[in-house]
Amino acid sequence: MAVRIVTDGAVDLPTEWYKEYDIQRIPINVHFGEEKTYIQDVELDQAGFYKLVDGKTLPHPKTSQPSPHQFVEFYKKIAQPGDTILSVHITSKLSGTYASSVSAAEELKGTYNVVPVDTLCGTMGTAFMCRSARQMERAGKSVDEIVKFIEGVRSKTYVVLTLETLEYARRSGRVGALSAALASVLNVKPIALLKDGLIDMVDRVRTRKAAIERVLELAKETVGDAPVHIGVVNARDEASSQMLMEEAKKRFNVKESFTADLSISLVINFGPGTVGLVLYPAE
Repeated sequence: MAVRIVTDGAVDLPTEWYKEYDIQRIPINVHFGEEKTYIQDVELDQAGFYKLVDGKTLPHPKTSQPSPHQFVEFYKKIAQPGDTILSVHITSKLSGTYASSVSAAEELKGTYNVVPVDTLCGTMGTAFMCRSARQMERAGKSVDEIVKFIEGVRSKTYVVLTLETLEYARRSGRVGALSAALASVLNVKPIALLKDGLIDMVDRVRTRKAAIERVLELAKETVGDAPVHIGVVNARDEASSQMLMEEAKKRFNVKESFTADLSISLVINFGPGTVGLVLYPAE
């Protein structure tokens, strides 16, 4: 029986990985007020999303995780009865996606073997775990071994982001109101660290250049010279993304490097102009 790998719309995969590693992504729901709801990827792509946000005619967007019912339908669509589905998701401390997956797994028990995994991470950190899962499966490892591996590697996976503004994070409730008020007054660039499943605002600097430098410093403090795979994600700021990638390659023991667009759900929570560095152990 096949092993299917499913992740969610808060995970940023380099485009070629979907096919290369046979990974499926369940979309999240994007709401513009009460009236307008779109299903990410299906009804709303990146370009369409930015167009709506730039238009400023709709309320500020919000996201909601796929419901257990949406999960059940998605699993049935991408798998055959008897298949194992490894469902690898964004941190349960910031999203209800993992919980929806657990409910759906329970409902499908006996027909599909759904194994939900909480990565305590997100964006390209979770994408790297999905890739490892497929590589291990192809190398003959069992699902139990893969889950155990992810549970071990998730505490060694780091995401450091710099936000253009704290406005989006403040509205989404992903960060304390106090630091949001402070940052908007000072017009600073916040630095956020995703570690052990939670987002912490760890610093703030005055300029984008200083922000990129601080992201690199924090990352270096964390991983030192250990071999890493790196990912750089951005929300409509290719220039900063390129600068961050070039500098990261000089400063870290990089085995492989990849870039991806920040997904719609993460742009809603962190804002356009967000750029991030993801570090994943390479041993």
